[in-house]
Amino acid sequence: MCLAIPGKIIAITEQLDETFRKGKVSFGGIIKEINLFMVPEAVVGNYVLVHVGVAINVVDEEEAKATFNYLKQMGEVEELDAPDSIPL
Repeated sequence: MCLAIPGKIIAITEQLDETFRKGKVSFGGIIKEINLFMVPEAVVGNYVLVHVGVAINVVDEEEAKATFNYLKQMGEVEELDAPDSIPL
C-alpha cells in the first residue's frame, strides 16, 4: 500500500520560480527535504500530504493531525513515538 504522510512546512529552502520549490517538512519532529512543485500555493506553516518525497496536497491542521494519529495507531510511523519527538 502507498501512503501519503502529513507534515508541516517549516521552511522553503530552494525556489527557482513560483512552481519549482523545495522545502523542509516536519513529520512529528523528523525533518525531510520535500519537493513542493505540485502545491505552488503552499507556504511555511501549511500542512501538506507527502508521497515519495513530493507534497501532493495542502490539508488543514486538524485533518493532518488526525491522519498522522491514524498512521501512528496502525504502526506506520513508529519511529516518531520517541520521547524527544516534536509534535506534528
